[in-house]
Amino acid sequence: QVQVVESGGGSVETGASLRLSCVISGYTFSDLCMGWFRQGPGKERREGVAVASRNLAGYIYYPDSVKGRFTISQDKAKNTLYLQMNSLKPDDSAMYYCAADSSCAGWGEQHFTYWGQGTQVTVSS
Repeated sequence: QVQVVESGGGSVETGASLRLSCVISGYTFSDLCMGWFRQGPGKERREGVAVASRNLAGYIYYPDSVKGRFTISQDKAKNTLYLQMNSLKPDDSAMYYCAADSSCAGWGEQHFTYWGQGTQVTVSS
């Protein structure tokens, strides 16, 4: 059974940095496409903020709203995915989710099967 566990959220001020971590177990880490998504208050859908193919090889999707500020990385020895978030803004406040899938059918949330419980990020002005 695949388990996805995020950590690292918190409350920070504008301009601060946070690093989120996601430990994935129960599946061969390098066989998974993985990504970070967020769901802001009142939003129905989760928005991809850093979505990557297997082994983070090739193209990595970042929306314009986070490009240059957010970076996805991994430590395969620890089965851990990271999201480094710099220059945080109030608009970045959301529940952040780590997700994984073996089929790698696309970048959207509908293409990911395994999800963590989420970690809250709150950025105050």
